[in-house]
Amino acid sequence: MLNLFIFLYVVYIIISLVTAYLQIGFVAKRKKQKPAILEKKEFEKAGDYTIQTQKLSIITTVLDIAMLLFWLGLGLVWLDGMFADFVSWQKAVLFVDSFILINWIIALPLSLYSIFVLDKQYGFSNMTAGLYIKDTLKTGVLFLLFGSAVVAVVALIVESFELWWIYGFAFLFAVVVLINMLYPIIRDKMFDKFEKLADKELEAKINSLLEKVGFRSSGVFSVDASKRDNRLNAYFGGLGSTKRVVLYDTLIDKLTHDELLAVLGHELGHFKNGDVLKNIAITGAILFVFFAIFGNITSAVFSTLGLVNDASSIIVLFMIFSPAMSFFLMPLISFISRHNEYNADKFGSDLSSKDDLISALLKLVRENRSFPFSHAWYLFFYYSHPPLSLRLKRLGYKKDDV
Repeated sequence: MLNLFIFLYVVYIIISLVTAYLQIGFVAKRKKQKPAILEKKEFEKAGDYTIQTQKLSIITTVLDIAMLLFWLGLGLVWLDGMFADFVSWQKAVLFVDSFILINWIIALPLSLYSIFVLDKQYGFSNMTAGLYIKDTLKTGVLFLLFGSAVVAVVALIVESFELWWIYGFAFLFAVVVLINMLYPIIRDKMFDKFEKLADKELEAKINSLLEKVGFRSSGVFSVDASKRDNRLNAYFGGLGSTKRVVLYDTLIDKLTHDELLAVLGHELGHFKNGDVLKNIAITGAILFVFFAIFGNITSAVFSTLGLVNDASSIIVLFMIFSPAMSFFLMPLISFISRHNEYNADKFGSDLSSKDDLISALLKLVRENRSFPFSHAWYLFFYYSHPPLSLRLKRLGYKKDDV
């Protein structure tokens, strides 16, 4: 079974490297050809940014390989011995927290480079050292309090039930739903400044749009996203009574009222089509399968790695190998997601105006400097949203060669 896990991980790594290489070659060639949507200078700059991010992803993938070799060859045994004298749930918390902390420290230089060098070079990041430290400390506190509690509960479930993976799945899926429900509240209280819209005319138009489709929310808010990033975005956050409409201040500044309503119409399309609940259901199905797999790992896997067959080892092996396993499901999940995006575009254009949605999408791609094309294989594996060129084609945009 361990050989199968390692085989899947190796294939995952190979595909990741090959698709990144193909994307770099495709974009490098396409950015020199006739520009579309963006002006020539911005088109080339967007292509350059895409190439740089793919090069960074290759370095990240190579680092992942090194960390896999370290953990399977020495690291897990070292951590297992370090915390061997603790009771099961305490060992699990210390083991998993240490595993995550070490991975975070090793990956930190690449993260800092992405935020403070690459994104600043291309005009995206407004992050300051002080804000980054505050965000990191707050995230760390949340993880230590709630993440450790989740690990402790899972460890207790593993030690208490023979069919622990069924109960463990039920608990973790409940946590996933709770996080989706509380996400906007947590962001509001700890990270972002949520405010009621200052533009009352816009707020009235949005509320009228929400009533039109029967979307009940706890309010419409703007968020000071520009303190971190210049990209434009909007989303519906939360579940049930915590649902709220969140507009980035960058979006409010750049889009007209009609364009904003068109973007929100797209998001409401996801609501009307039940996409949020479908995504949660898909997540639950995948989580169940993964728990079933890791809940039935043979003792030989642990003995081969020199580990004790306990909650700590099970949770960490889950964390190491589940990304590779998820990767092979991504083409199907991404296909479904792209289909949902097209349907949401149609709903949004019917609800407000196709021209306003096209205009908004054009501004989004120009302000976010997104390269509008992608290699087919990279799109197949990674794109949860269709490239803007394809979305615009579906909407009937014909002014540029898209």
